[in-house]
Formats: sequence, structure tokens, C-alpha cells
Amino acid sequence: MEGIDFSSLNSIKRPELIEFEGISMVHFFTDNWENVQNFQARPDDILIATYPKAGTTWASYILDLLYFGNTAPERQTSVPIYMRVPFIESHFPGIPSGVALAEKLPTKPRLIKTHLPVQLVPKSFWEQNCKVVYVARNAKDNAVSYYHFERMNMGQPEPVDWNNFLQMFMDGKKVFGPWYDHVCGYWEKKQTYSNLHYMFFEDMVEDTGLEVERLCSFLGLSTPIEEREKITKSTHFDVMKGNKMTNYSTVPVMDFKISPFMRKGKVGDWKTHFTVAQNEQFDEHYKQKMKNTTLQFRTVI
Repeated sequence: MEGIDFSSLNSIKRPELIEFEGISMVHFFTDNWENVQNFQARPDDILIATYPKAGTTWASYILDLLYFGNTAPERQTSVPIYMRVPFIESHFPGIPSGVALAEKLPTKPRLIKTHLPVQLVPKSFWEQNCKVVYVARNAKDNAVSYYHFERMNMGQPEPVDWNNFLQMFMDGKKVFGPWYDHVCGYWEKKQTYSNLHYMFFEDMVEDTGLEVERLCSFLGLSTPIEEREKITKSTHFDVMKGNKMTNYSTVPVMDFKISPFMRKGKVGDWKTHFTVAQNEQFDEHYKQKMKNTTLQFRTVI
């Protein structure tokens, strides 16, 4: 695939938050809705699904290396991750939509990413029994990461201060809806849909090698241990942060002077942002929101 000309994005204006299909959204993810919903998945497609800032790019890169690290090494140095793993619902002015990029993907399997909550995923992925890899991150770290992402990304609504952001996050008024519904929705789906592999960001940080091994097992790949070790090293946060093909530094809607796309990749950074009062309020609210699920997270490792 040829490169993308991003010049049309230089004058992009921050979008307003809208209500769409019952969740908060921005028009960049709804403008191409009919084509997104009608997307024709193939049985060997792999969907990488996450709430924003939960480890999407990390999981995408691991999968890309597992399938194509050896067969197409030139991809690693010349094709940015957002072209190797298209963002299905994205529709920004002047550049190909996520659907168009996905349809043109030359790879088998096609790796495709989404932030859509489970109920809005194009139906063909379920009908074709596609493998789905979901990555979930604890709410506190996810909120902090999303806050810094919103500050630096012109494709997001006008940012507010941390205190207001946290309240909006708790109220579910963030792009792609409430974190609680997102992580629980895919967790529930996993109970009835066996081709869904649910991963935790905290586990990936704690032992990337083990998580790569589990992923191989789910995908039915017999990747040799040396190869897995190489992938684990290549996908280390600091390595990816310095890699222009994975760190999004080539996308002009993101202002790296405010904050890098890949900021810290740590577990527990929330402690430097939450006040004691915010933490108490958040914990109380969290207990209510998560009382009907068996899903559990670690906020420290």
C-alpha cells in the first residue's frame, strides 16, 4: 500500500461530542457508519478490540510480528502500524477510511482494529466466527492515559482539566462510551463466543513473554520460543516508543509537544494524578458500576 498524504489533516478542527447509537462519539467515527456496519469480514480476519488507550497498538504490533515478522520484514521499517492494522471505524478528511484500508489489505490474515463497544462491532465478524483479541486496562490508568491522549489529539473533543475529565470518564461521556460497559460487554461476549481472547494490559506489562505465548495458543500458532522472545523484545514499550512505524509520530493530528502518543505504558501511574478525594469517589462509583460482573482488574502490579 502506498503512503498516506496527511496534509488535509493539518487544518482539522476538534470535534464536538455527539450521542450516537446510545454512546458518546465524534463524527470521525460515525461519518462512514453504513460502510462500517456493512463491512464484510472473512473467516481468517482477526479483530483487535480495546477501549481507547488500553494497549491497542501494543497488541496490534505483537500480532503483526507473529504473522508477518519473518515473511515480510520490510513492513516493519516502511509501513506504519495504522496501515498494517486499519482502524475500521475511522473516517478522517482527505485520507482513506478504515474500511477502505481494510478492504485493500494484502495480508492473510487481515489484522483490523476497533474501539467500538461489542454491540456496535460489524456483525460479519461474529457471523464469520472471526478471532477477536480484546485488551482491557484498569480504569484508573486507562483514564489517565486517555486524558493525556485527549490533550494532544486534535481528533478528540476540546480537552478539559483533569478533574472534569475524570468526572466525564465516570459518567461515560467519553468517545466510545463508558469504560465500564466496554470492558464488561466483551467479557460477557467471551462467555458465549469461544473465539474471543481477553487479555489484560497489566498481565502484558508484568510478563509480556507469557502473554505472547498465550496469544499463540489462542491463535493456533506454533511460533518457536526464540521467535517469541524476539517479538517480546521488539514490542517492549521503550522500543516501540522510539519506532516511527509504531509511535504515531507521523500523524499530524497528534501534537507530541503536548504529550507523546506512547507516554509511559506503566501500571499505577494513576497514583500521580488522583487526589485522595478523587480516588475515594472513584472507588465508590467503580464498586457500583462493576458489582454485577466477575471481571476483576489490578491497579498495581
